[in-house]
Amino acid sequence: MKKNSMKIRVAIAEDNYRLAQSIKEKLELFPKDIEVKFIASNGKELLDLLALDHAVDVILMDIVMPEMDGIETTAEITQKYPQIKIIMQTVFDDEQKIYNAIQAGAIGYLLKDEPPHKVYEAIKAAMEGGASMSQSVMAKSLQLLRNPKRADQTVEDFGLSKREIEVLKQLNRGLDYKEISKNLFISPATVRKHMENIYRKLGVNNKIRAVKKALSKNII
Repeated sequence: MKKNSMKIRVAIAEDNYRLAQSIKEKLELFPKDIEVKFIASNGKELLDLLALDHAVDVILMDIVMPEMDGIETTAEITQKYPQIKIIMQTVFDDEQKIYNAIQAGAIGYLLKDEPPHKVYEAIKAAMEGGASMSQSVMAKSLQLLRNPKRADQTVEDFGLSKREIEVLKQLNRGLDYKEISKNLFISPATVRKHMENIYRKLGVNNKIRAVKKALSKNII
């Protein structure tokens, strides 16, 4: 086996030229282990380049790109070239994007401001069959695992206040008005007033329906 073939072959998909060069420079700090094959400015260009040469081990994939975004591109690459590992690189760490990226086939999710050694470690982990995520992304991912239904539902809060949502959460735990008032340091009368507002906003007329609708609409 040639020495060069031992290197991890990495492709970069990033529509921002400056950021793409920055990522490339980070990887060039590890010349013994990593070879940058090419840079694509969008998903369509990346697929065209892979059609010409798919001898790529890892792709660092931006999410928001013109013509074809990173999540759509990841899904297509996972289907066509399942051996290629994909790590998302983005400025976003919201649950929906994490969920969509993982569903599409990504095995890692890094924020773009990660230092070079973190990107290097993520690539090495990907090659060893592991997954690497930025710390804040990891916390969100754990939240998704605990409550997976939240990721693919649209949140509609019906104009409920933060306090009204807190009351609903307490109700969902089976607590009565007196217990809720103690927990939230408000009077039972205030709890009742909040409940009146909740009923009106959700268009329901009892506690069970209020909790059921709040759960179904991903409010609590």
